[in-house]
Amino acid sequence: MPCRTGASPRDDPDVSSGTAPRAFPHLGLSATEAAARLARDGPNRIPSPAGRSHLRRLAAQFVHFFALLLWAAAALAFVADLPQLGIAIAVVVIINGLFAHIQETRAERAAQALQDLLPRRATVRRDGHDIEIDAAALVLGDLVVLGEGDRVSADLLLLESPALALDTSMLTGESVPTVLSPGAAIPAGTFVVEGEGIAEVQATGSGTRLAELARLTQDTPRPRTPLALELDRVVRVVAAIAIGVGAIFFGLTLLIGTSASDGFLFAIGVTVALVPEGLLPTVTLSLAIGAQRMARRNALVRRLESVETLGSTTFICTDKTGTLTRNELNAVEVWTPSGRATIDGPGYGPVATIDVEPGATDAFARAVRVARRCSDGEVRPDAAGGWTVHGDPLDAAIDVLARRTGFDRTTDEAATPRRAVHPFDPHRRRMSAVLADGRDPAHAELVVKGAPEAVLDLCAPSPGADGALTAMTTAGRRVLAIARRTIASTEVDATIDDLERHLELVALVAFEDPPRDGTLDAIARCRAAGIRIAMITGDHPSTARAIAMRLGLRREDDPVVDGGALPADDAVLGALVDHDGVVISRVAPEDKLRIAVALQHRGHVVAMTGDGVNDGPALHAADIGVAMGRSGTDVAREAADLVLLDDEFATIVHAVDQGRATYANVRRFLTYHLTDNVAELAPFALWALSGGRFPLALGVLQVLCLDIGTDLLPALALGAEPNHRDGLPAPHTGHHLFDGSVMRRALGLLGPVEAAVEIAAFLVSLVASGWRPGDTFPTGPALLTASGAAFTAVVLGQFANAFACRSTVLPAWRVPLGTNRLLLGALAVEVVLLGAFLYVPPVADLLDHRAPSVAGFAVAFLAMPAVILADAAQKRIGRHHRPRRA
Repeated sequence: MPCRTGASPRDDPDVSSGTAPRAFPHLGLSATEAAARLARDGPNRIPSPAGRSHLRRLAAQFVHFFALLLWAAAALAFVADLPQLGIAIAVVVIINGLFAHIQETRAERAAQALQDLLPRRATVRRDGHDIEIDAAALVLGDLVVLGEGDRVSADLLLLESPALALDTSMLTGESVPTVLSPGAAIPAGTFVVEGEGIAEVQATGSGTRLAELARLTQDTPRPRTPLALELDRVVRVVAAIAIGVGAIFFGLTLLIGTSASDGFLFAIGVTVALVPEGLLPTVTLSLAIGAQRMARRNALVRRLESVETLGSTTFICTDKTGTLTRNELNAVEVWTPSGRATIDGPGYGPVATIDVEPGATDAFARAVRVARRCSDGEVRPDAAGGWTVHGDPLDAAIDVLARRTGFDRTTDEAATPRRAVHPFDPHRRRMSAVLADGRDPAHAELVVKGAPEAVLDLCAPSPGADGALTAMTTAGRRVLAIARRTIASTEVDATIDDLERHLELVALVAFEDPPRDGTLDAIARCRAAGIRIAMITGDHPSTARAIAMRLGLRREDDPVVDGGALPADDAVLGALVDHDGVVISRVAPEDKLRIAVALQHRGHVVAMTGDGVNDGPALHAADIGVAMGRSGTDVAREAADLVLLDDEFATIVHAVDQGRATYANVRRFLTYHLTDNVAELAPFALWALSGGRFPLALGVLQVLCLDIGTDLLPALALGAEPNHRDGLPAPHTGHHLFDGSVMRRALGLLGPVEAAVEIAAFLVSLVASGWRPGDTFPTGPALLTASGAAFTAVVLGQFANAFACRSTVLPAWRVPLGTNRLLLGALAVEVVLLGAFLYVPPVADLLDHRAPSVAGFAVAFLAMPAVILADAAQKRIGRHHRPRRA
């Protein structure tokens, strides 16, 4: 059990103080018995899960499928007597693994965060005295004393209470406080918002409901992300191509008379050269850039791969309270027999627009006064400039209404103090207070508020009341009936049944939890982007239905399903909820988990939003768990992949936009890499097809410099490319990273164009040195200069390719340069590196080439316009047939 609000928890687990017991007759356990039970059952703590060590998480970055391919390539490079290549590849893997580990240092601590929900102190009754102890010292059978503001620290059974209202939203998702009667269960982790009581401990530590949720979260495996699956596919395809090409070249070397050992080493070099060493760090940094951009839009990514998973999302299961709505209950309409008033104001602030119908001003003011004097809760300003609810949220909403109308509660209480209070009772479903009459001591005023069905029957008929009530409830609003009557002072001590009769209906007050700003637009944008949306809430079906309609989430024919009626068969469940606009009410935590899994089995990439403890298992199991940062619990935040720092549902849309842009960027630099690979392979192919009579235009180390030296930075910059279209890009679910369009673009067009200019520059350079067709190919400086020309052609072709890959629909000159300044910087560095590779003698000697001649350089320069024009022609031809992409 909790410390009282404002109290300072003590660290000493022993008894800290003794006070006179409250008005409950139970004596509680003896100190001796409590100590024996603590020794027998252990402390009231939720067991912490055994998480993976930092070393194991770091090691995982070096043994995934792509990393293993690169390790194999590095080993083969050493076998082929290319130690420089092997070392370079190994360094790439190590740097990438360290970077990825740093980006994901937050461990998954969902179950550990549950422990933070348990307060450190509890007030119990032992040996007839109320004492404060460490909450970990609670034992079975302890009597816990509850009061307003307390957080419950063990599963309890309520024994006695005049009135006790409990906030269970973090466990059930139900936004309305639950009023309990003796015999009711009180789960650990909930809050007492009103009243007091005494309860017996029924379960502690691992036996509590919180512990069950912890186990459910731990036992739910995380699904592999779509990006991880796609990268595995890319690795398999690339590995198959590289090994296949290497095998072909090995066979060709044998046919032209090369020794088996030399042919084998040559084939290994070709195989390694085809492995895109820069792809892994490019993917990692692209995800990191996407994560940083999301953070600037108030979306905190906890796992890098989740950046892309958002772009794959096809179904969002969203909570209502605190996600679609502000979780700030407000009075929005007051009906009185004299007329109606509407209130429009954001949040809990004192400023609002109030529109009162003519002739209803006095009746409206009286309704506000009566409602406020029959309420105890309130809102108070907090240190962050917002407002905090103290007590029942409905009472707090009435307090806000009173502040907005200028009602002076202090003055009114001084003039008409309370003489008696009859707290809210779950059976009567109303609260009453007797106020003294400051002008006439012989009389008093009875004020009453409660559920309409519990108050209207006690009032004289009021024309229009039934119609107003129907309209309010149909709109999904919570409604309170406000009533009063004048009584004689001698009746103050009468029974409540005698007092609450012949009442005068003062007003009907309607409350609603307003939608968050931008929610309606966000829902519309999600649907336009091909994402289905379901609302999953703990609220009553009628409330959930009305709010979903108001938000535009549900349409007239969309189903509303009660959680208690969900089918047991997961396949049937998936078919039932796989419907855009479905509303599922009164859902248990296990149901949310089942819904996520059922939709995944139907092929959906599921995003599950939530903010409560009850959401933890489902957030963990979903493809992308989205938690609220401000109003969410630690459990939800730690179980999630994405945390919305501003709690705005609209932020999900921005995150999806960035996720899809990131996916498009991965395709961009994959195209960029593969184009380069075609140009790198072309010289080897000509050499093999000519039976060794056509000299190699490029060597293996030159290929390494192209992959890691000149290509890496532009590829990384392409990973930061923004979306060039208005609105969300089309969903990429069903599209592979390495698909037909990428192959046609990189392997069928851009790569061959680069290769053609490369070979042309090589031949022209040879001709410029005096070689003529039919002559024996020269060696020495002439061949080295020609090789430098081929190398330059590939670098300049990739220079242009970087601009061409910025969009799959727009030609390079129509994409604004200023939208990706990283690319401009990367290309500037590429030019500097090209100069170093060609003109710094030790580097040029290592790469076995020389700076090209004027003629060779002139032809190599043609690679840029050739690539740009070929790319533009393809885009122009295919623009009416290509799916819409970024």
